[in-house]
This record gives sequence, C-alpha cells and structure tokens, in this order.
Amino acid sequence: MKRTTLSLIAVATTLAAVTGFASLTAPDGAPAPEAKAASRLPVERTGLACPAPSTSEVAETRYTSYTPPGTGTATGQGSPGKAGQPTAQLTAAASTTASGGTAQGGKAKTPKIPAPVTAPGKPVTSEADGPGAPALTGAATGTLAPGWTVQQTTVVPAGGARGLLGLSCGAADTDFWFPAASTAKERQDYVHLTNPDDTAAVADIELYGPEGVLKSQFTDGIPVPAHATVPVLLSTLTAVAPQPSVTVHVTTRSGRVGAAVGSADEKLGSDWLAAAADPATTAVLPGIPADATSVRLVAFVPGDDDADLKVQLATQTGTIVPAGAGTLHVKSGMTAALDLPDLTRGQAASLLLTPSDPKKPTPFVAALRVVRGKGENTEVAFVPATAAISARATVADNRAKASTLSLTAPGAAAQVKVTASAGSEGGTPVTRTVSLKAGTTTSLTDLVPGGVKGSYALTVEKVSGGPVHAARTLALPQDGTPMFTIQTFVDDHGTVEVPSAHQDLGVLD
Repeated sequence: MKRTTLSLIAVATTLAAVTGFASLTAPDGAPAPEAKAASRLPVERTGLACPAPSTSEVAETRYTSYTPPGTGTATGQGSPGKAGQPTAQLTAAASTTASGGTAQGGKAKTPKIPAPVTAPGKPVTSEADGPGAPALTGAATGTLAPGWTVQQTTVVPAGGARGLLGLSCGAADTDFWFPAASTAKERQDYVHLTNPDDTAAVADIELYGPEGVLKSQFTDGIPVPAHATVPVLLSTLTAVAPQPSVTVHVTTRSGRVGAAVGSADEKLGSDWLAAAADPATTAVLPGIPADATSVRLVAFVPGDDDADLKVQLATQTGTIVPAGAGTLHVKSGMTAALDLPDLTRGQAASLLLTPSDPKKPTPFVAALRVVRGKGENTEVAFVPATAAISARATVADNRAKASTLSLTAPGAAAQVKVTASAGSEGGTPVTRTVSLKAGTTTSLTDLVPGGVKGSYALTVEKVSGGPVHAARTLALPQDGTPMFTIQTFVDDHGTVEVPSAHQDLGVLD
C-alpha cells in the first residue's frame, strides 16, 4: 500500500522560480549546468483513516499517535497548520450504512478524539470505552508528517467479538486486497470503508471463493460520503453458500477510501485484517508466534495464469520446508487455502512464498489466519503479506513485557536500526543495530525504553543488505485466554523524490 504524499506544489514552484531567475541572469555564452539527480525531500502532508473500533458495550480502545524524529524540513516547519505550526490531528467521521442511512449502534457517547501530536519522538495516547468510539480521519503536516502513524488497540473481554483487536490506521487508496476473510456462519466479517476526503467516493467490493467470483448483490457501487465510514457485512453481499475462506477486493470508481476488515469468530476470537501487499510473484508473511496452535494460509491469483507456490518457513536458525505442506497450487481467479498444523514447532517464524518454477512467476496475494490457545481459550490474529521496508517503518502502542518484534531477511543478510521511542508517560529512547542472517527470522522482546511508562513506538530503519520484512506481536493475556494481535510494518514513505531543475535557455526562444 502507498502512503499519501501531497503538497509538492510549493517545492516545484520554488524550483521553477529559482531556475527562471538563473536563466535570466546567466552570463552570455555561459554553458548551462548539467541536470542533477533527483533529490529526496520529506513529505509535507500525510493522511490516515481509522475504522470504528468496536460495537461492543465492554470494548476498551487505546489510540496511540506518533511521528518518529529525524526527517524534518530545512526550515523546521514545512506546511503549517492554521496557527502556523505543524499539526497531526484526527477528527471523527460520520457513520453510515451501505444504503446511505445512519448506522445504528449501542449507546454512543460523545466521541473522545485522540489528542494531537505536538512533537516528533513522543507518543500521544487517549482512551475510549464502549461502542461510542467513532471512525477517525486526519492529517499531519510539516515536520509531523513524515512517518506519522496511529495505532488503535481494542480489548473486548467477553461476547461474540471477544479478543484483542489491533490495527495500524492506513492511508486512503483506490485498490485493496484482503485474503483470509470469510462468509462462514461462525464469522462476522465487516469491511469498513472510510472516506477522509471532502468529496464522496464510490466503492466496489468483489468476493472470490474456492470456485471463483461470488456474485454480489451490490452491482452499482457503494457510496461513501465525505468524512464518513460505511461498514459492510460480507455475508450480506452474496447468496452463495457460506465460504470459510474468501478473498475480498475493494476498488473505487471515484474518490479514495481507507479499508480494513474486522473479523469476529464466535469460537476463535476477533481481530482486524489489514490489506495485503499488492500482487507480487513472491511474498513474506512475517511474525508467526512461536506458540501458534493453528495457521491457515490463504492465497489468490488475480491474473489469467495459475500459480504454483513453494512454501517455506524462515525460522531463527534457517529456512525449512513445513512437513507435508511444501507447495500450494492456486488457480486463476480462485481462492486457495492450506492448513498448516504445528507449523512453528516452538520457534517464532515467518512464511515465505516463492514460485515453484522460477521461470513461471505469477503475481498473487496472500494472508495468514493465526490461532493461539486451545479449547475455549483461543484467540485469533491475521498476518497479511507485507512488502519489504525500503527506508523506515513504525508500529505504535507497544508495551513493556508484552511486545515481540520479528525481523525477517528472506534472501540475503541485512542490518537494521531499531528504535524504541520514549514512552507516552515517560522514558528514554533506546536504539539498537540488529544484524540478520539470510533466510532467518530474529525476534526481539527486550528492546524497551529506559524507565518506560505508558506506550511506546518501535521504528525499524534499513541500514544495509537485502530486503527486510517486520511484524510486531502485542500479547495481553486475560483470564486464561492468550489474547494477541499482530501488525506488520509498512514503509512510511516519509520522503519523496523531487526532480532537479536545470537551466534551459531554449524556453526563451
């Protein structure tokens, strides 16, 4: 997925003005300077959308908003807010139904909006209880824009949506893939569409089962009003028999939306399913907990060719082939699922998917459903395929003795710099350089701020070597249930390439 990056007009205008001045004042006969390579500048605006966290009366939600330090502008200001200073603010979105009416929930209270971030490097948290917490949209500008992230973490201790639900709020886009969703009777999967813009959007939702596309009852698109959110129950979109594993494809005919799937299984628990990485010929699904009791792989091929995938596991010591599950055949336009019992054998690991025949690469999307615990004390989380970190990525709302960072180098050795920020209520940042061996997964549980109080953020920065993929597991056990949630690290695209201007007297001819 792509971070929203705007406000380059000012940069282009400045470059144009400087170039024009140079062309009018250059000495006669002076050679025009050669064009320089494009430079990278910090983004000046970042937008995010967060779905409504829960409809449960007993839900407890914590928001954590954070901008990592280190990527500022030359002036230290960037695009200012209304008061002339950088801003990072969230606002409530209106809640509507797919038919355009107002959504009905529990006894909603006046929404408590998370406090704005005031400076890079310090997380800001707020809490909201019950079903009144709204969907949120917002933007960060200036020095608060590069890498701005918001994490929402919800604990539902009882009921049909019992579980720990975590989600890194995402940027608005026009195309999303969600493997590992379901229309099964025991599942309540909603796709949440949130529009952060000033104009309405129209979205389409396509469902694909093991035999192909599931005919949808929504053929004319789903309207998503400006600054509003629309939850859509997947099982209501089709009359086809319930399917345990489906792939959801969300696109927009007009406008942009943020999208996420909220899944509640009456037996296993609940969590958010974030969008998978764009279709690619290989995939890394990082951060499978060492004590996972059940793992299901779901994959889908959007193109015309089938895919034959080699399934491997990157463990702490190297890459292995899971017993009895070394390959997966995925037919074009159909969702394929593969259960992987006793996959990790007590080692934290990541799943690697590559073409069985390197000469026949086929793009696909994939995600995992991961279960911890047994019997009545189970909990579920999802791991979508995630792209490598090209420069920097952050996941907020980490807690001492509850967070595990998984780092995977699938192809070649690499080095990353990992920073645990100051805590929201106090603490000193800590940074560590981590060396990763090729084909392995490294887990860190001891990287916490000194004297930490409250929540903190983990930031991973690429230093050298091959691609690196990362995920964070937050585990908050409750009454014998191993509640947990997994968030993958998505590159924050905190800088953008700006072409270099050069003198061209030909424009005066």
